[in-house]
Amino acid sequence: MCPNMKDVMGVLVLIEPKDKLKELTVHRSLAAVPFGARYRLIDFALSNLVNAGIRNVGVFVQDKYRSLMDHLGIGQEWDLNRKRDGLFILPPEKFADGTTSWLMNGDILMLRLHLDYLARSKQEYVILMTSPVIWNVDLMKVMEFHLRKNADVTMVYHLDGKDECVGTSTEINTDDEGKVTQIMVNPLLSQSSQVLLDTFIIKRQLLMELIDIAIALGGNDFVRDILIRNLEKLKIYGWEFNGYAEKITSLECYYRTSMELLDSNVYQEVFFKNGPIFTKIKNEPPTIYADTAVVNNSLIANGCKIEGTVENSILFRGVKIGKNAVVKNSIVMQKAEVKEKAILEYVIIDKDSTISEEKRLIGAAVYPLVIGKGTTL
Repeated sequence: MCPNMKDVMGVLVLIEPKDKLKELTVHRSLAAVPFGARYRLIDFALSNLVNAGIRNVGVFVQDKYRSLMDHLGIGQEWDLNRKRDGLFILPPEKFADGTTSWLMNGDILMLRLHLDYLARSKQEYVILMTSPVIWNVDLMKVMEFHLRKNADVTMVYHLDGKDECVGTSTEINTDDEGKVTQIMVNPLLSQSSQVLLDTFIIKRQLLMELIDIAIALGGNDFVRDILIRNLEKLKIYGWEFNGYAEKITSLECYYRTSMELLDSNVYQEVFFKNGPIFTKIKNEPPTIYADTAVVNNSLIANGCKIEGTVENSILFRGVKIGKNAVVKNSIVMQKAEVKEKAILEYVIIDKDSTISEEKRLIGAAVYPLVIGKGTTL
């Protein structure tokens, strides 16, 4: 069954894991965290939706969203600057005392506060995403599965035998037909290798009804208070994604996933397999490599100037590496500068930071050292 993707909308509910990425989320939301030399985490969800032909996308944000709004703009890079539908960035509602509503509850309340957006939309189906995932997925295949099974809800999962990424996780069990028989949120001991990627398909009208009931019953979590409570009532199916996928749930996970991009097979799959990953365009000159530069197995954006040694690292736009400086197994973000004879290993440097001459910063692969935005050391 070939789905009509014009009848599908996308909703990104950006629930923030508190303090999981530490210094990287002090000044920005998790969705706006830079990734892969020139992208932001939200680019993957947006690009997957757009590549599937979806043209109505709502982004429900919590706080610290100035950087995110600057990145998304009017949605031009994702072809979402449209007279009808397009990109909608919906900020949180504030109470009379100035606090934001999301501080009190979870993703269900965020959906409830923007129920008017869902009500005004014309599409029949919603693809709901609730956390940043690094992947390149063909959502048309998920939609085909949903229609073929005549499902009420389809949950996307992958088989994950790794435990490096520590954070919240939801595991499921399915029968031979793909119907979900059990949902487990954050089990202390893993009970299943079927791990949710926090992506769901549901009819818009049904979603609105379930949100209203959940709020009336005091619910605040989409998985716990809608899906688990209605597991016996609704036809809930699981669709397996068998490609590369990582949820960014911690600093260690962010670092490890970033480093895996240095594998050309991973890079090609993540950024091109089912369509390109789009991002905000910035016109920068080509990177300058001085005669003294030594670069091995690294991902280098444009606009950089490299005079030292860079190995197994990721450099964002406009980074400067001074003479005799050594950068290994590190991530250096936009317009940061590493001056002469400085040594970095297992370090994440946020944008606009400066590492002075002869400084030596050494972290570890399982716990990289993070230098906050605009820091001078």
